[in-house]
Amino acid sequence: MKLGIVDEYSDLGSLLHRWEPRCKLIGLMVLIFAFSFVRDLRMLLAMVVVTITIYIISKLPVSFILRRLRYPSFFLLVVVLILPFVSGQTIVMSIGPLDLRQEGLIAVLLVVTRFLSILTIGLILFGTAPFLTTIKAMRALGLPAILADMVLLSLRYLHEIGSDLQKMQTSMSLRGYKKHRFSTRALNVAAWLGGSILVRSYERSEWVYKAMILRGYGYAPTTRGEFQTNSRDVITLGVFLLIAIGFITGDILYGRGVAALLQ
Repeated sequence: MKLGIVDEYSDLGSLLHRWEPRCKLIGLMVLIFAFSFVRDLRMLLAMVVVTITIYIISKLPVSFILRRLRYPSFFLLVVVLILPFVSGQTIVMSIGPLDLRQEGLIAVLLVVTRFLSILTIGLILFGTAPFLTTIKAMRALGLPAILADMVLLSLRYLHEIGSDLQKMQTSMSLRGYKKHRFSTRALNVAAWLGGSILVRSYERSEWVYKAMILRGYGYAPTTRGEFQTNSRDVITLGVFLLIAIGFITGDILYGRGVAALLQ
């Protein structure tokens, strides 16, 4: 199984790599939810510092995060270009017919910072342990088996579908198809290619399911006894929970609480 795109650096020896998978899953997920709760601008700097610190501790290379930020950056670019001009009432600057609004700028800062911080923590979660180990940790924490299997199979067959698509595109190129040329014929070929991929994916899913049933799928042993937690794992989990609680509490006190006092 080609899962290296997610866990290619799972063999490093950092503290997060050695952290027991169930505790790591709980700690980082709670931190992600705490980040999503933040609404006050004064908490953003702390969020960035915590995210960078955790990434440094993980010992993951900078290229790991940069490669995976390439496609999400297009979403952020759309937000940055549109939101400051359509959200809010306080006009800061006028650029021709467009009005730059203060509330929109604040919203962009919040969205971009939270998005990048949450995405980075998520990548650390899945990048510091083998993907199969993370799935087993989810199962051990009570995730239904069907959902865990769907996550694993989805990732597995995204690679297969991508491989099939690349082979079909190569075959089409050898037969003279120019994918960068826009025409009615190109649209018909693209539609045929998409339909062929869907049909082949459906047929393959049926074959895989029948093969799994013949091999006893549905009677897998529990994974609860595969992980051993020591005091260091519990202490690390406690630290992350305290950090998450600190973000939620800080947002309440310095955001909504201060605003209420001023009123």
